[in-house]
Amino acid sequence: MPLTGVQEKKLDTGRSARTMLPIELDGVEIVLEARAYQGKDEHTQAMALINRGKGPEAGTAPLVRVHSGCVTGDIFHSLRCDCRAQLDAALRRIAETPNGVLIYLPYHEGRGIGLFKKIKAYALQDQGRDTVDANLEIGEPVDAREYELAAEILQDLGFTKIRLMTNNPAKIEALEDAGIEILDRVAVVTNPSAHNERYLETKRRRMSHKL
Repeated sequence: MPLTGVQEKKLDTGRSARTMLPIELDGVEIVLEARAYQGKDEHTQAMALINRGKGPEAGTAPLVRVHSGCVTGDIFHSLRCDCRAQLDAALRRIAETPNGVLIYLPYHEGRGIGLFKKIKAYALQDQGRDTVDANLEIGEPVDAREYELAAEILQDLGFTKIRLMTNNPAKIEALEDAGIEILDRVAVVTNPSAHNERYLETKRRRMSHKL
């Protein structure tokens, strides 16, 4: 049943697949519902990890993290960004919160410009540019991400009214424009390091992130 009492808007069954996924989190094994989704082209894919509520908690608004994939951070634990720290913090909250869901968008790599161009932008940051100017210098937008598939996934799950874990007001605006009601913004708090302090300050100062 949808959590908000709104009828689920189902995606075509050929664009989704479902299983149960055991994962290890902080040394503890937990099992989450996993759904994979295909976007409008074969390169646009996503996964939702869902912790379903039970009993009286089943009707509460879900806690949602829409996470942009980051190969360098999420997989190789790069210290140049805070992506891995945000992913870990979101997974912990979702694992302990009834009705939690993490939507992972691999095609959002490098704020939507892809891995190759992200590394090109990193090389310019090595020369002194910040993350905004580096993207612009290689001819890319500051942020090329779109959230159409994320909104479709939430509608497919029946999660049309959510609490969103984000520091990015543009993400809130994009999801609301796509028909998702944001009942509350939940901050994602991470600790800056010497490697990402300037990056985080640029996101706060030039991209209006709530850090």
